[in-house]
Amino acid sequence: MRKNQIVLFDLDGTLTDPGVGITNSVAYALKKYGIEIKDRTQLYPFIGPPLIDSFEKYFQFSEEEAKHAVTLYREYFRETGIFENKVYDGIAPMLEHLANSGKTLIVATSKPEVFAKQILEHFHLDDYFRYIAGANLDGTRAKKNEVIEYALEACGVTERASAVMIGDRDYDIIGAQKAGLDSVGVLYGYGSREELERAKATYIVKTVADLEQLLLAE
Repeated sequence: MRKNQIVLFDLDGTLTDPGVGITNSVAYALKKYGIEIKDRTQLYPFIGPPLIDSFEKYFQFSEEEAKHAVTLYREYFRETGIFENKVYDGIAPMLEHLANSGKTLIVATSKPEVFAKQILEHFHLDDYFRYIAGANLDGTRAKKNEVIEYALEACGVTERASAVMIGDRDYDIIGAQKAGLDSVGVLYGYGSREELERAKATYIVKTVADLEQLLLAE
């Protein structure tokens, strides 16, 4: 993949495993609505897509209810959930190897940009990235293609053939397609092979080591 000198990474489920923090935050918000969640795996679909969309899709919230639920979610996430998170094994060495090979690394996440920066700084990963692009706190620029377009513009990338998007959910793959980029779906996150194949990922890899090998292939 020598042509892909610009590598965009999703954050949740791709660089870090935020499962505990996100599900705790969602459960906190739902409890305010009288909804008790016993099986936290039920909330895994919230990892990756914009939160408003997920509250509407999985709990049939109205747009106003979903916006309020996101506000409640952030009450917990801002102080506690944000750091109930861990970096996937092998990510830091891979980022170092990619950077040393001359590739430009960018984060493109539907998570609010301010939180994404905090998380990457906390885990000492921020220095690997040319730019960290995310959503606005008001819910705008949350769609993955919007974040990708914003990131590419911020970095002055005009040659789309030189860029590739890495992510674990169909939102990442579909967003890449809308932006005219190739994509790599990773199976160590929260999306299934079926999901990534259905979204027509350009490549699918199983492990972080497989991803590094693909990105560094001549």
